[in-house]
This record gives sequence, structure tokens and C-alpha cells, in this order.
Amino acid sequence: MSTPLQAPIYKDPTIPVEARIQDLLSRMTLHEKVGQIAQIERTVVTPASLTDLSVGSVLNGGGSWPREKATTEEWADMVDEMQRWALASRLGIPIIFGTDAVHGHNNLVGATIFPHNVGLGAARDKELIRKIGEVTALEVRASGIHWAFAPCLAVCKDPRWGRCYESYSEDPEIVQMMSCIVSGLQGSPPDRHLSGYPFLSSPRENVLACAKHFVGDGGTHKGINEGNTICSYEELENIHMKPYYDCFDQGVCTVMVSYSSWNSQQLHANRFLVTDVLKNKLNFKGLVVSDWEGIDRLCSPQGSNYRYCVKASINAGIDMIMVPFKYEKFLEDLVSLVESGEIPIARINDAVERILRVKFISGIFEHPFSDRSLLNLVGCKEHRMLAREAVRKSLVLLKNGKDKKKKFLPLDKNAKRILITGSHADNIGFQCGGWTITWFGGSGNITTGTSILQAIREAVGPETEIVYEANLSQSQQSQSQSQSQSSNLLEGSSFTYAIVVVGEEPYAEALGDKTDLSIPFNGSDLISLVSRTMAIPTLVILLSGRPLVLEPDVLDGVEGVVAGWLPGSEGNGVADCVFGDFEFEGVLPVTWFRDVDRFDACPLFPVGFGLRMFD
Repeated sequence: MSTPLQAPIYKDPTIPVEARIQDLLSRMTLHEKVGQIAQIERTVVTPASLTDLSVGSVLNGGGSWPREKATTEEWADMVDEMQRWALASRLGIPIIFGTDAVHGHNNLVGATIFPHNVGLGAARDKELIRKIGEVTALEVRASGIHWAFAPCLAVCKDPRWGRCYESYSEDPEIVQMMSCIVSGLQGSPPDRHLSGYPFLSSPRENVLACAKHFVGDGGTHKGINEGNTICSYEELENIHMKPYYDCFDQGVCTVMVSYSSWNSQQLHANRFLVTDVLKNKLNFKGLVVSDWEGIDRLCSPQGSNYRYCVKASINAGIDMIMVPFKYEKFLEDLVSLVESGEIPIARINDAVERILRVKFISGIFEHPFSDRSLLNLVGCKEHRMLAREAVRKSLVLLKNGKDKKKKFLPLDKNAKRILITGSHADNIGFQCGGWTITWFGGSGNITTGTSILQAIREAVGPETEIVYEANLSQSQQSQSQSQSQSSNLLEGSSFTYAIVVVGEEPYAEALGDKTDLSIPFNGSDLISLVSRTMAIPTLVILLSGRPLVLEPDVLDGVEGVVAGWLPGSEGNGVADCVFGDFEFEGVLPVTWFRDVDRFDACPLFPVGFGLRMFD
């Protein structure tokens, strides 16, 4: 212990982290300890919650902002204000603020939005994904935030699952390869770094990463979100746990527990997997955090026996609970459970030690506030160019010409007349997908970016005429009713070729669970109208978080098909490839099924498939 004239040991950055942890822990009351275990949503934060109750962490849910279209500076102002409240507490323990930055800093209007993970799994470029982690970290840090709830390491085994796009691949080897984003987010640890021990390179340029969702979230029966993964422990270990190992070697600081169950036992109450395996066998020394209201799901109706939920989750080994709203009830129940002996004080001390370890390693005691010199980096040209490169490398060419001897791509930039149509041709929200600005995403110009239509217009020659019809079938019907055929606006023979951009509307989590994976918005009908009825040579660009049904007559009727996944804000990357400035490099990270009811049998295109324009 320090003397009255000395600063406490825990405030001295020259002292080893473990000694600082023990010094601070010895000074904390039970109420201060349980406060650290709570993570609450920004909308319920008050000065008292951080100063008097010592709440340890704050997060923003998807679509929760300081205000609509808040600037980076306004985000930083909000986090810094909360930090001042935390530092005013008796012991001055800073908060860590977390956000779902899952494809760039996707809650922030104007940030660089990268392709979702399924697209990055198609790229399979470790250096690219590491750079994406670095850029994401800088843009998150610019807004004052310390913690990104990424990467998602789900191994998606069923395309009906609503979180397929959050998975890099159905192949655990590919998912494991992509886990190198952790070193981009946190920085690379030195040689001989102890596996499982948390690491952060710079409190200015890096953020805490979070490997999620432990474990088996991508393997649930029938792809039901938050469902049940039925398999042996060996299968769980070899498939779903495998991507985590490299994260521990990289010093990942946090792990988030899955909503799902393993053989009918919910992960949020699974002491064997959380404590015996994750903490003891795999030697993870960082903090384990619950998912959003994850503990509430331990009883039915959700949260109805909240005391049990708190007891079961904490005793299972979860260190920080994403409450996120009813934190006073959580703190009251947790204190009572400790005082009654139902939760051992040793379990509380273990949780708080882990939380403090991450906080000390993060440098937040020495650098609690945002760095305003980073503000201008958000959405800067260099970052957008990296996102454009990621789009290019993620695209998978599925078909190139009806005749294998006569390729359709690359398209002619100087074509006389081009038809562009489809629900996704000029919609940045649709091309970004879920987890963009809001939880489930949106439609239209929801953030700064370049749509595919805009990108095509920038790419073609000055003499090329582009005719854009968002909904061609309605346009034709209206034209017929008005008897204005003289203009020949949509006369098929007048077009050199057509580009049809269709796909899924944005969704997140259970909102995306579907058994019907046909192309939405009557996409197949639109493709057939253009390619068969109007007889225009047609390129189809599919924007989706997973494979969609390609009926034989639809596939046979078009000249080209590109799987564009959910490319994010930089649509120019699509134009770069279809016009031949860059080669297609992507290969399928997942099986492209023929029939969703038999998705694992006789694939239309196997994992690893991807054509090239220039052999």
C-alpha cells in the first residue's frame, strides 16, 4: 500500500499490471466491484451511475447515437463527458465504451463501411483484413470509443441463418485465417507473448477487440438464430472453437458469449465451456462479456426470474454483463447474491481482476479521453480506397458468357447504350446491409458512399448513354398504358447490354432467418424480363449476405453473374472489376446451393469456386 504522500500503486504506469490490479482490487468495496461488472446502454447513463455506482462500461446499441447523423466530434464529446463522470468516482476507475464496429465504424454516419465478413471470406487476403482492422480501429478511436465488438468467428453451416453475412465462411480454416483482423484492431503483440493474455499496442491508434460469439453460434439446428448446436465436444472443438485459437495468440482482450445453446445447454449458463474450457483449458486471461440482454434469455419469459439469470451467468464465468438497461436491479441482485453466498466473492474478484486487467492494458488510466487529432481520418480518401480494394477482391465471378469460348466480361466502357435496373443499383443502404447506422440497416443514402449506379456512370466513356430504371417492370407497364412507345426508351434491341443489380434487403440476427432464399423484390422475374423478354445481353450483380436461389432458366438466360455480397459504401470497387480495370479475385467462402431444402447436397457452385476474366 502507498503512504498518504504517494500516489496509489494502481495509478503508477511503471508498476507491473498484475500488481496494479491487486492494489486496486484491495481498495474496492463490494458495491464498487459489482459496479465494474455492469455494462449499460448510453441512453440510461447518468452522472450518478458512473460516479456513485462505479458502472464499469457503457455501450451503444445499433441505431443508438448522440443524435441522428451525429458527427464524429459529437460522439467523442459524449464519451468524454461520460469518462469525466467515471473519473469523479472515489477510485477514479475509467469506463471502457463499446460499439458494434463489425464492418468499419458502422454506427457513425460518414465512416468507411467495408464489405461484410462473408465478402472478406471470399477475398481471403490476410494483409487486406489486417489493414481493415487498422482503419476500423482509427475511426472508432476518433469517436472516443475504446472497444469494438468484433470479429465474429461464427462458422456458418446453414444459409437460412440470419447472421450468415457476419461469418467469414463455412470452413473453419478460412474463418481462422481471417481472425488476423484482431492484430489490425489491437496491434500485433511481440514475440513470445503469452497466448491468452490480453494485449493492446496503442491507446491512440488501436481498440480492444472482441472474439464472438463463443461458441457454436453458426452451427444451430436449421440455422435458427439463438438456437441449439447439436454436436459432440470434438466437433465443437474442431469446427466452431478452432478460429478462436489464433485470436488468443494475438492477445485478443475480450470474448463475447453466444446466445445459442450447445446440446440444449445455453452458453450464458455453461460453466464447462466458459470457465473450464475458455478460461482454464485455453488459458484466456481477458474478460468474458455477455451478449445484449443475454442473461435475460436464461428464463422464460425472458428476465422473469432475474435473480436466477444473474446467478447462473456469473457463476458460469461471465465477467461483464451487457445489462443494458435495468442496471440498478442487476446491481441490487448481484450484491444480494454475493452477500447470501450464492455467488462466491472469489468469483467476483476473478471477474473484476479480468476487467481491470483489460483496462490497465488498454492504457485508459493514463489516456482516458479521445484524441481529437484523429477526427479528420474518419471516411478519408485513403480509408475509402482500402474499402474499394476490399470490394474488388471480394467479388466472385460465377458466370462469364453463355458460350465458354466467348467471354462476356469485361464490359465495354464505350458501349453506345446501357440499361441499368434493379432494386440495388442505386441504394447505398441496400449495398451496405444490416448493422449499418441502425441495427438492421436501411434503404437509400443512409451514409456517405458511392452506389453501383454512380460508380458505373463514373467509369463509362463520355459518349455512352446510361438508361436507369429502378423498377423496370413498372416502367414498362406505365409506358404501355401511356402509349408512348415512340420514344423507344426501353426498346431492348437498342441496348448494347444491361446490368441488373438485385439482392436482399437489409436485416440483422433473427430478422434474417429465412427458409425462402429466392431473390427478393421479384428479382428473378426482373432478370428474366431483361434477358429473355427484352433479349438484352445481361450481367446480374447479386448483393446478398448469403447465396440465393438461381433457377436454371434464370442462370441460363443471362451472360454473366457476379456475387457482390454486401460490399459497403464503396460501389466503385464493383465497376473496377466488371469493366476490366482489375481482375476478379474472389472465390466462394460458402457453398452456393441448388435447392435451399437440400443446401448441403449437389451444390450449384462449391466452396472455392470463382472464375477469372483474364486466364
